[in-house]
Amino acid sequence: METALDRLKALWAAGEYRKALKMAASWPRLGAHDKAIRDGWSAATNPDFYRQIKRDPAALVAAGLAAIAERYDLAEAKTKTSNPKAKPR
Repeated sequence: METALDRLKALWAAGEYRKALKMAASWPRLGAHDKAIRDGWSAATNPDFYRQIKRDPAALVAAGLAAIAERYDLAEAKTKTSNPKAKPR
């Protein structure tokens, strides 16, 4: 039987970091990494809001990915997660 963590690891191995971030952000127990992961997903889905409040959405997403890698002992994300809705600056 495949667990949710197995699915997360498979997404991560396939380079599907945005999907992995979405999945992890929905989990109830993230420990010390909770804020970074949830903020990362929120910034990925609402980049304009974070720009309005003077926070860098790309940095928040990167911090969320780093938190997932640390929390679940995964390799560092190799590429940035892009957001097709994001407006160029």
